[in-house]
Amino acid sequence: MTTPQDLLIVALDVEPSRAVEQGDLSLALAGAEVIDLIDAQALTLDDDRIVPSARWTLADRLLDEAASSLVRQMPYESVEDWLWRRGRELSSAYLAALEAEGHVTRQHGRWSPARTARTALVDSPARRHASERWSSGEPVLAVLAAAVGIREMPAEDSPSVADDAVETVLAAVSDAVMELEAVRQRRAIEDAAFDNIWRAP
Repeated sequence: MTTPQDLLIVALDVEPSRAVEQGDLSLALAGAEVIDLIDAQALTLDDDRIVPSARWTLADRLLDEAASSLVRQMPYESVEDWLWRRGRELSSAYLAALEAEGHVTRQHGRWSPARTARTALVDSPARRHASERWSSGEPVLAVLAAAVGIREMPAEDSPSVADDAVETVLAAVSDAVMELEAVRQRRAIEDAAFDNIWRAP
């Protein structure tokens, strides 16, 4: 199993501390891909720039797709730019992959199946692997989960990550999620102001 798969399973399996936004989750999944690609030696970081290694096929289809889509010309792509480019609707892609592999099912209501379809995890080795990683407090998964609101993490309890490149990716994910939340708040204010104009006598 990969870090993105584990993160998505945890997001489906754990009661979140706040509502998990799909955009936030997609950004975190894109960051998790970079971390796994670093571990697979498919890329390195030069400061915050993603430097691809020689091409080779990875065992996981979505990770292989991620590696194939790396920018291979200088000055290369920043981690932040990767998150926004690769993260677009990435949570849907990972959910579809989990469903295709039989790790999740769609549960339909009796009266209105189309409207009440709900994603449910099945008892599988993938779920148990993610649960064990989550229960152990593995730092990378814990920080990614905190970034998207699956859990709260006070600063004094933040788990330490030994690898500087991984720290760079985790920080970029956190910044991108905060930026996306700022965009949401700005749009909400603009929408409220627009509504008030129409309601004014």
